[in-house]
Amino acid sequence: MIKSASQKLSVLEKVGYSLGDLAANLVFQTLMTYLAYFYTDIYGLKANHASAVILSVGLVAAFGFNPIIGAIADRTVSRWGKFRPWILFTAVPLGVIALLAFSTPNFSYKGKVVYAVITYTLLLLLYAANNLPYSALSGVITGDMKERNSMSAYRFVAVMFAQFFVQVFMLPIIESAGGGNKAIGIEKVMTWLAIIGTLMLLVTFFTTRERIVPKPEQKSSLKEDLDDIFKNKPWIIMLVLTTLVFITLAMKGGSYVYYFKNYVDKQSLTTFITPILKGLSGIGINFFGEDPVSAGFGLFNAGGIIFMIVGITLSKRFADKYGKRDVFGIALFISTIFIFLFYFFPPQSVKLMFASQILHGFFYGITIPLLWAMIADVADYSEWKTNRRATAIIFSAMMVGLKGGLSIGSALLAWILGVFHYVPNSTDVQPESAIQGTKLLVSIFPSIPFLLGIALLFLYEINKKMELKIESDLKERRNPTFINKNI
Repeated sequence: MIKSASQKLSVLEKVGYSLGDLAANLVFQTLMTYLAYFYTDIYGLKANHASAVILSVGLVAAFGFNPIIGAIADRTVSRWGKFRPWILFTAVPLGVIALLAFSTPNFSYKGKVVYAVITYTLLLLLYAANNLPYSALSGVITGDMKERNSMSAYRFVAVMFAQFFVQVFMLPIIESAGGGNKAIGIEKVMTWLAIIGTLMLLVTFFTTRERIVPKPEQKSSLKEDLDDIFKNKPWIIMLVLTTLVFITLAMKGGSYVYYFKNYVDKQSLTTFITPILKGLSGIGINFFGEDPVSAGFGLFNAGGIIFMIVGITLSKRFADKYGKRDVFGIALFISTIFIFLFYFFPPQSVKLMFASQILHGFFYGITIPLLWAMIADVADYSEWKTNRRATAIIFSAMMVGLKGGLSIGSALLAWILGVFHYVPNSTDVQPESAIQGTKLLVSIFPSIPFLLGIALLFLYEINKKMELKIESDLKERRNPTFINKNI
């Protein structure tokens, strides 16, 4: 039923909700961009051991933690609602464990492996306990699909700001904060990120409301909820699609630091970025440092992210007109083309690399809010079909896919580097095989999951026409007048 007659959201509530994802992405973007690099080149694990830790812990978290937390969250009853209490009570622990997971204690090698397993497990557990209820909250803040699309746009502009910081400024700041010692630098940076992220999550708790509350007669058992979702074809498709998307994001996102370090021609990069850095310095932006690799890496990511934000701002307009599914599929396909092109760029083609990254960022940006909004639509679809609402367990598809994709993509990255004989912390030129592997990791390999995801969308039945039908039917069902007529 609807707890509040108005389904409109204020700007304050949209901004407050979006800060929760900004906070979560300070952690998530760090995992996606630097986890493999941290384990191999800062923490000191061998590539195959890093791969094993990332994959084993990540899959346990994805398929163990998320469904359990989703089921518990759906059954949470409090004066703050179902999902907001989880945001409140996990805010501080998540910040603490994020710091510990990127710390480098002086243990033996075996001790380091054990410490990595423990801290990464706790980090993914707390991330699930925070971010799954946070994501499910978007399905109960409002039942108005246009308001939901608008909120998603706010949310993912915030995500892009977090991504911008992590991928553009974090590496130079780590080097500067540590005085050249990346282990010290990343601990200092993570300390501040933990504090800022915790405060943002508290703002999210205090500025949001839960407007859609299941009727008491809609209570269901866990078995009924599981039966519902495994009979829910759109849910299964979104689970697989999300996994494939995050495999690509983790693989290519984590590969770029190796790509710039070992493949891109440093002289060509320096020639290209020097006028850009001078122009930025002229307006007081001096965050990129003097190292051409870290500065080039930051500027490369900056171009992609800025145009991702442009894509995000256009996403709602396209989705309202053509439907989420069709816009998502077309934009994802075009963005994949610009990933694939990296295979053909020689080390000196820096301008083409930057241009391809910008165009990829723009078209991928259009898809970003839609993925999450489509999961909220699947929750509505489930309620429409069964007359029972189980929002969190529906959203567990996104979290299982996100964690599973992150784990598989990051593990594949570390494993492929090992297969191609990458040498961590090498001061010499990498073997030719490692350079070729790095090139494949930013082009051919990450294109494959995206293309498989696009093919899946042909089986996804919630198009524009069905969106409107579901919204109309549910609005009528949730109307108290309709309920009274049918008593």
